[in-house]
Amino acid sequence: MTPPRSPNSRTGKAVTVPQTGTATPLRTSTAVVVVVALALALFSLSTVETLPVGLLPQIADDLGVSKADAGRLVTGYGVVVAVASVPLTRLVRRVPRRTLLCALLTLFVVANLVSAATPGYWVLLAARITVALTHAVFWSVIAATAAGLFPPEVRGRVVAGLFSGLSLAGVVGVPAGTWLGQQAGWRVPFTVMSGFGFLALVAVAVLLPSTAGEESHATGGTEPSRRRFLVLMATTALVVCGVFTGYTYITVFLTDVAGLSEAAVAPLLLASGVAGIAGTALAGARVDRRPRSTMVLAVALLTATMLGLALFGKLSFAAVCLVALLGFAMAAMTTALQSRILHVAPGSTEIASAVGSSVFNVGIAGGSFLGGLLLPTGFGVRGAVLLGGVLAVGGLSVLLSESWVVGQETRRTAVQLQ
Repeated sequence: MTPPRSPNSRTGKAVTVPQTGTATPLRTSTAVVVVVALALALFSLSTVETLPVGLLPQIADDLGVSKADAGRLVTGYGVVVAVASVPLTRLVRRVPRRTLLCALLTLFVVANLVSAATPGYWVLLAARITVALTHAVFWSVIAATAAGLFPPEVRGRVVAGLFSGLSLAGVVGVPAGTWLGQQAGWRVPFTVMSGFGFLALVAVAVLLPSTAGEESHATGGTEPSRRRFLVLMATTALVVCGVFTGYTYITVFLTDVAGLSEAAVAPLLLASGVAGIAGTALAGARVDRRPRSTMVLAVALLTATMLGLALFGKLSFAAVCLVALLGFAMAAMTTALQSRILHVAPGSTEIASAVGSSVFNVGIAGGSFLGGLLLPTGFGVRGAVLLGGVLAVGGLSVLLSESWVVGQETRRTAVQLQ
């Protein structure tokens, strides 16, 4: 196996991707373009995922359905991603990555064109399910595919580059798509996202090596550990559930508890999204050197932010700062999480990423459900945020116990060998 060579961004010298018995040279500049294309695809997928939220009234009125039915276009999407990620990723694990990604992006392009031209609700729902199935596999394979184009020591920066697409979807994609849909009709943004997907498809088809993803260093964890991975998944479930117990109803919190006007909510959420871009960049710069501590710091910051909102959310200035900090910490945690998965995956990093995606989506759904239960009670939205903080404390405690859990396994193995 030929070892990877460090990229030279000044000269554009070849990056060698380790394969089984072969090496595929790829210029650093070309590899960067591939990552940008995959980030564009992730931007489009993430925008399409939540785009119906901002266009709910227009979709419901145009198709003659209730707002609750239109809302199921988002709920159903998340459920499909959570359920389908692992089995679908297992099913396609032997498909060459360029072929797979081109097929996924083709499905994405076609399904969004169908969404834009749909004559009725059920066709739109079917198109959304198709995009969700695409999302389930795409999310699972892109990190390992992109990381395999570069040396192992820059995995975190590659992941951060990919996830910039995710951050930009929240800051630019959904707000711009909502505005465009309100001005030109809800079908137009889906057509635009289909166009972005087509651009990504062309770049991947032309530039991604046919051998990408075949037994590169990124297909297996650098420090494989089943127990560390289970700790990471338990942490993710608790923290994401905790964050979304409160964040799902953040608009209600900001207006009813912090006393902000409805007009102030959108600019604040935009600021939170911009902070998220900074969180992605800073986590990416740090995570290659200190992967575990970056994850711990991000989770600790999320926990402190949720508890801070519960305790000081009545103060408008504190609420504004904490919501922006929440965007920063959530983006940093997501970047650190994917990088950590690539480190500790006990088997295939793609299957591990699929598990992580499922757990993340289950956390979102569970948090929204718990917050919805508390909202009409005497605890209200502030109680939902406090519960979210408590769940995040649980997640942080689990993460901090990682060394102890792994130590227990080591001691048990040592006793068995005696």
